[in-house]
Amino acid sequence: MDSTSPSKEPRSTLHSLLLGLAPILLGLAIAFVIPRPASIAPAGWRLLGIFLGTILALILRPIPGGAVVLMAVTLAAIFGGLSIQQALGGYGDPTVWLVQAAFFISNALIKTGLARRIALLFVRAVGGSSLGVCYALSLTDMVLAPIIPANGARSGGVVLPIVRSIAELYGSQPGPTAAVIGSFLFTGVYQSICITSAMFMTGQASNALAAQIGNQTFHVPVTFPLWALAGIVPGLCSLLVVPWLVRRINPPEILRTPEARAFAASELRRMGAMDRGQKTVLVIFLSVCGLWMTSPIHHLDVAVTALAGASALLLTGVLTWDDVIRDHIAWDIFIWYGGLLQLGKAINDAGVTREFASAVGAAWGAAGWISLFAVAIVVYFYAHYGFASITAHMVSMLPAFGTLLIAKGAPAGLVFFAFACAANLSGGLTNYGTTPSPMFFAHGYVSFPRWWKVGFVVSLANLAIWSTAGVVWWKVIGIW
Repeated sequence: MDSTSPSKEPRSTLHSLLLGLAPILLGLAIAFVIPRPASIAPAGWRLLGIFLGTILALILRPIPGGAVVLMAVTLAAIFGGLSIQQALGGYGDPTVWLVQAAFFISNALIKTGLARRIALLFVRAVGGSSLGVCYALSLTDMVLAPIIPANGARSGGVVLPIVRSIAELYGSQPGPTAAVIGSFLFTGVYQSICITSAMFMTGQASNALAAQIGNQTFHVPVTFPLWALAGIVPGLCSLLVVPWLVRRINPPEILRTPEARAFAASELRRMGAMDRGQKTVLVIFLSVCGLWMTSPIHHLDVAVTALAGASALLLTGVLTWDDVIRDHIAWDIFIWYGGLLQLGKAINDAGVTREFASAVGAAWGAAGWISLFAVAIVVYFYAHYGFASITAHMVSMLPAFGTLLIAKGAPAGLVFFAFACAANLSGGLTNYGTTPSPMFFAHGYVSFPRWWKVGFVVSLANLAIWSTAGVVWWKVIGIW
């Protein structure tokens, strides 16, 4: 997932209190100090204070993100002009249950070892060089991304252990030997994970939230097949270029890696033939993906398909109910995702995003949408240096920037996919940009300056690829 609560060192009580005070003061300042536009009702303005205070709390994280959002939902029902039924409405949204069911299916992929088998098959096939190993693990993440909406789970639980194992196979440890191969693999594979997160609506948890913003705020009919189609061409271009680019700026000392293929082959022999559980998960995995991709034909809601897949896993015994209720990551996301979804919808209904677009549009009155789009996408992308969560980045900036650009005449489909994908790609800038980044960085193979240098150079490449190949491809398939 994209975490709203990345790992940090324990804080003192005073530090936590100060971090908790900042969002409260921001919310109160907006609600009672900053002048309210006449077009927005008092309750809507208070709701904006609650919403922006929530986003700041998700960034500062005085308490876990799920707890923050649950409090915000409660405050919205007390002070924000929403009934309790309206405040809790996000938890009944089909998209929330799509993400929830996909987490349960991903649990089965990891539990049965099928996800690891897929990774080892790729390494055995194309892992004859250090670059090939990076491509193999990147392709693994791409294959798993359509069904595992937790980028931390699939990279941390499947890909990262193999990266570390291959590095150690060549005697590459944190410290003097990191440059042998480990530093390259850790940076190259991580950057690829940010790309695969951008390629699918299930690439990471908050993409489904972005899709709801696209549907409700921009009136773009975002579906799983459409996002996959939009992401496949620029995504594959980035996956081809980025590992090669990382090898140029962070080169490994070892270029040929026959031992990596041998390691994968030996691990596959040790695993043996696919057992009943893996075969069952594979059939359900392919069936769910197939039904998602063909939803425009049979019109079965993607949430129904995902829930049917999760139900099939429970019926076959591959997943137990204990597995489901113990998946604390899935239930944590259910709380913050459903709450944020409803808060964002309520802010839009209150006319806040329209008011923002009008105010900024007046300030940029002479600028056409193309020049404004170019400036906005760069500002939006590099604003992620200030975020430790793609979710907070999207929720706070995507509706405002999108509404502004669409009001200036920019095509809604182009705006949505450019900004939704950019939020994912920008996660590669830092060692805290999304859940997998601290997981990879904490192994100690890459120094802080090198991690940021690689992230910045790759960001330029990704912006160039997605603003050319992506924009042209989106024109070809009729998104704009």
